[in-house]
Amino acid sequence: MRPILIIAAVPQETILLELALEKAARMKAVAHDYVEGYLGRLNVIICAAGIGKINAAAATAALVERFRPGLVINTGCAGAYQGSGLSIGNLAVASEEILGDEGVVTSEGWQDLRSMGLPSLVQGNRMHYNEIPLSKHAAEKAMQLADYYGVNLARGRFITVSTCSGSRQRGEELVRLFAAISENMEGAAVALTCLRYGVDCLEIRGISNLVDERDMRTWDIPRAVEAVQRFVLKYLEEMDRPEQPEPQHLTVPEM
Repeated sequence: MRPILIIAAVPQETILLELALEKAARMKAVAHDYVEGYLGRLNVIICAAGIGKINAAAATAALVERFRPGLVINTGCAGAYQGSGLSIGNLAVASEEILGDEGVVTSEGWQDLRSMGLPSLVQGNRMHYNEIPLSKHAAEKAMQLADYYGVNLARGRFITVSTCSGSRQRGEELVRLFAAISENMEGAAVALTCLRYGVDCLEIRGISNLVDERDMRTWDIPRAVEAVQRFVLKYLEEMDRPEQPEPQHLTVPEM
């Protein structure tokens, strides 16, 4: 079984995952520290790569090259947009990631990479611009698991930004542009790197705040990151379950 790579931004978003590992060892690579250990039969590598798209892409690329994982899980906290139906402490899984900053601002407003004729990635005849797909299978599995455990998990588009939305007006502008449910600072970079390497990517985040007039007194980052890490552990436990054999149908001979 190929390793599982977990990427987050800061140690607060990985501490429970690291504590759950057996035979855990902290390793130092040239540019990124990571923790490697086991959850049951699963070899798991965890990296708190730093804030933002550059750190996330660099760490993902370096660790994918080194470990050739079967799945990359990008986790951490996120802000939910008004009207998404999400509340603090809820979870969200990405159906698609959006590069929310890449484009050009003209006198007529913001335009995306497609309008500029500049794809972020070309794969054969397929061109990816601002919209980056993630693994449908992995996301659907997360939704099924949430249903089983009664976890409040929403699925929808995420937007990755370099400048976070600090007002309700900015959040509403992004929702109008992209019809998304939440925003973060790393997800599209991880997803695009995984797409380039042909590795499945699952992005799941805990909601720490609503996108509104910025007031961090209303945020709850500890609650968000604890909830999502506990769910990721459930997801990994489910991955570690041995596949159940198909039931055998006995043929009764005719008398």
